[in-house]
Amino acid sequence: MPDVVLPQLGESVTEGTITRWFKSVGDTVVEDEPLFEVSTDKVDTEVPAPASGVLTEVRVEEGDTVEVGTVLAVLGEGQPAPGSAPAAPEPAPEPEPAPRPEPAPAPAAPPSEPARAPAPAAAPTAAAATGAAPRGQAEPSIAEGRLLSPLVRRLVEQHGLDVDSITGTGIGGRITREDVLDAVDAAASAPVREPAPAPAPPRAPAAPSPAASPSGPGPTATPGPSPAPAAPRAAGGDVVEPLNRIRRMTGELMSQSRDTSPHVITMVEVDYSAIEAARLPRRGEFAAEHGFSLTYLPFITRAVVDALAKYPHMNASMGDGEIILHGEVHMAIAVDLDFQGLLAPVVRDAHEKRLRAIADDISDLAGRARNKQLGPDELTGGTFTLSNSGAYGSFMVAPIINQPQVAILSTDGVSRKPVVVTDESGGEAIAIHPVGNLTLVWDHRAFDGAYAASFLSEVREIMQTRDWNTEF
Repeated sequence: MPDVVLPQLGESVTEGTITRWFKSVGDTVVEDEPLFEVSTDKVDTEVPAPASGVLTEVRVEEGDTVEVGTVLAVLGEGQPAPGSAPAAPEPAPEPEPAPRPEPAPAPAAPPSEPARAPAPAAAPTAAAATGAAPRGQAEPSIAEGRLLSPLVRRLVEQHGLDVDSITGTGIGGRITREDVLDAVDAAASAPVREPAPAPAPPRAPAAPSPAASPSGPGPTATPGPSPAPAAPRAAGGDVVEPLNRIRRMTGELMSQSRDTSPHVITMVEVDYSAIEAARLPRRGEFAAEHGFSLTYLPFITRAVVDALAKYPHMNASMGDGEIILHGEVHMAIAVDLDFQGLLAPVVRDAHEKRLRAIADDISDLAGRARNKQLGPDELTGGTFTLSNSGAYGSFMVAPIINQPQVAILSTDGVSRKPVVVTDESGGEAIAIHPVGNLTLVWDHRAFDGAYAASFLSEVREIMQTRDWNTEF
């Protein structure tokens, strides 16, 4: 019987929270149909069934957080009866009340309670005995008070929340990640919390230390630790918007990246005349044929891919005290989700594709990213990242490295500027050309500035001197 395991959903993702099962024990499952929904630090996605069969066992319940590779469920062949009978039916708990007559005398004091008290107690016992019904496992979490998943526990600790004040909406009252994030939002927006700075005055009693000063050199003016600045309060006319999950996770991951990698910035200016010579005459034809505009991004991507072949340390990831040089180029492209966050879907095997195929892939991934139609495998495995702010005319953007990669390139705005050009005889003149900047942010652990500058020079050389007409 095939096992259903939690797949790898990102290079740095080690665990995920099961947020929803689309099938119950005993249901027939068809290969590739959505089986469950999982939430990680990078993406919320539906995971398809690895094979067809009958769902005979579910080992991880909704709201639980488990590590990548954990067996979540078991698929069986044939009829569900043999495998599901002991797991799914609720009648399983009913045989248990029989062995429970001994506890019954104890709760005899309240006449109406005993009938109900043994039943809940028996249900978890039966579930624990069979280890099959996930719902039964949710009961101990309530009985024990606060059984939290690793992710939930970490969030609670990070934000200093009182677990008893959080209402769980998961199965059996389990506290989910969404419950914690809602509590964080509530704490951030609730004005009642602002009076917290009031306890600062009690620090004044520290002043009594002057009484002791007569016996010492008298640091009577020594101030106590300054109180933390109060959180800003919404005033009249202000609008309070809680951060969505992508914003929060982006902040956490980017902070981790800055703490992990020594970030360095290198920038070059590029003349886009050669690209324009091939792009402008084909814009209308290309848009009619492909259904989207031909922008600068596919040209830049193609040039970067070729340059990476000469500079393998750019197409790399940092391991544990080592750098891993990748033999293939999987280009991650940052996509804006209508100003609600960013995702970086991956153009697979970009080193094997020419400009048209790259342009098609970028447009397809960007469209599906905005419509939440990307699969987990399309957001993982990137070896180099491009961040494109050029559409907004940016002069220079210094993005943060997408871990565990070693570099990210920002493509900035292109505008017409006067440049010095040289004719065949060596004479110089001023001409108006389309010019833009490329900004590389790189990890100083992987290489030094000379390597980064040489790589950017190679990208610029390809963009400025290649006959781009051959790509069509």
